[in-house]
Amino acid sequence: MKKTMWAGALGALMIAGAAHAADKVTLQLKWVTQAQFAGYYVAQAKGFYKDAGLDVTIKPGGPDIAPEQVISGGGADVIVDWMAAALAARERGLGLVNIAQPFKRGGLELTCLKSSGISTPADFKGHTLGVWFYGNEYPFYAWMAKLGIKTDGKADGVEVLKQGFNVDPLLQKQADCISVMTYNEYGQVLDAGIKPDQLVTFNYLAEGVGMLEDGLYTLDKNLADPAFKDKMARFVKASMQGWKYAEANPDEAAQIVIDNDTSGAQTLAHQEYMMKGIAKLTEGSNGALDPADYDETVATLLSAISKDNPAITKEPAPGAWTHEITDLALK
Repeated sequence: MKKTMWAGALGALMIAGAAHAADKVTLQLKWVTQAQFAGYYVAQAKGFYKDAGLDVTIKPGGPDIAPEQVISGGGADVIVDWMAAALAARERGLGLVNIAQPFKRGGLELTCLKSSGISTPADFKGHTLGVWFYGNEYPFYAWMAKLGIKTDGKADGVEVLKQGFNVDPLLQKQADCISVMTYNEYGQVLDAGIKPDQLVTFNYLAEGVGMLEDGLYTLDKNLADPAFKDKMARFVKASMQGWKYAEANPDEAAQIVIDNDTSGAQTLAHQEYMMKGIAKLTEGSNGALDPADYDETVATLLSAISKDNPAITKEPAPGAWTHEITDLALK
């Protein structure tokens, strides 16, 4: 049923796209080539973008690449970003707009060594917690504010360790807890030989800290152009077809990711693990953002305004998201 709906809608867009053959689209990813972005690589490999009249360039991210800066400088038409980072950039004057939300659920967690004595969030005080930055710190600071826990490193609060995008701080006992994604770093911890029963893991969503993760964003000024909107509608439609194919064929999707990994850093086994976890986050999404999820993200951010969590300082003005593109894509 879902496949039929997506295929039929894509066919309709293909007719519209015939007059826009091989329209170029550059997509900037939030991180390196991995199954977190499988839907886009699958759409490329299976010809969904080509069928939609698009010539798509997928640019991997990395530790020194901020998608917001790339699109601001004209290096991309559309980016993958977390909403907290996008809203922060919007408040600073960059007109980012969420045009689609492939990830229905988030996968951010904090996993701790049970030997540290942590069994509940109340036990965090006096411990060192690894936190990702570059826009990924906002959920953490919102959670600490909700718990009433200071992040100044004093005995009645927590010490924040700026964590690299790996699990080394936990393995090397530099931190009692580290940031992980359900579909990625948690598996790396297990691969390092630590058993699940040696860990205590806290899921941000389960702790009431809901923030939208991988969404598609473009600049509001570009959406004033009907031709650009049409191109984005075809891009979103084909991308969602890629995501639904990846959900249904996780092992094939993992292989496609490996085929696109020019770094050679990824393994097929880990990408298969990741893809199965990612499929749980995209399941049920048709690409359209749920306004309730947006409201939850904003409320969470506004509940934790501080010098440590300068994501947003006020309610975002209307226009931070739109259904205009997904409405066109779903026709």
